[in-house]
Amino acid sequence: MTHKRWKLSIAGVIFVGAIVYLSFAGMQTGWTYTVGVNTYLSDAKYQGQRVRLCGKVGAEGLDVQKSQLSAKFVLLGDGQQIAVNYHGIVPDLFKAGGEVLVEGKRDAQGIFQSDLMMTKCASKYDEAPKGHPVNRPTTEAGEAAR
Repeated sequence: MTHKRWKLSIAGVIFVGAIVYLSFAGMQTGWTYTVGVNTYLSDAKYQGQRVRLCGKVGAEGLDVQKSQLSAKFVLLGDGQQIAVNYHGIVPDLFKAGGEVLVEGKRDAQGIFQSDLMMTKCASKYDEAPKGHPVNRPTTEAGEAAR
């Protein structure tokens, strides 16, 4: 093997090793568990790591400051609850009793610090009422019958 090929082989191995390492490191930080409030509070393996919590927004202690991009609320599970501080754009569908998914981790005071929130849209995708153009039979040309 020539000197030039030897250098290219070593460079190729280093390059492939770097790609594999960066891919693995990126996947490790991108993986988050999605758990309910009860599971999160009862299982110590989730403490100290980034997780996604799902539950309902409690009416007590709900404090939304859209101008300051923050919300403080209680996330309810089945009989258990956790206080959440969210920092970011508050979704329009965020309200007491609504289902949300928050991502973050718990701080030393026991408050879940979140920087990502998604709300569930409960009624937006209900079935169209009878007679709505979506439900009208179509002709062979693909136009709705009138």
